[in-house]
Amino acid sequence: MKEVVIKVEGMMCDGCKSGVEKALNAQSGVREAVVDLKAGTAAVKFDEAAVTPEQLRAAVEDVGYDASV
Repeated sequence: MKEVVIKVEGMMCDGCKSGVEKALNAQSGVREAVVDLKAGTAAVKFDEAAVTPEQLRAAVEDVGYDASV
């Protein structure tokens, strides 16, 4: 199990936080994704054999936010 912290820009509310968490948790191999709205980050625990940090970043961008790993 590996963990990565993704910087997420553009989140303004709890709805934004929930959307990012939902998108990350829907990815194959993700065990847990926790978004910190105030810090603008998403901490993701995942199986690196199933998903890459770049795929996680792309999942965040797919729901409309800028992200970097």
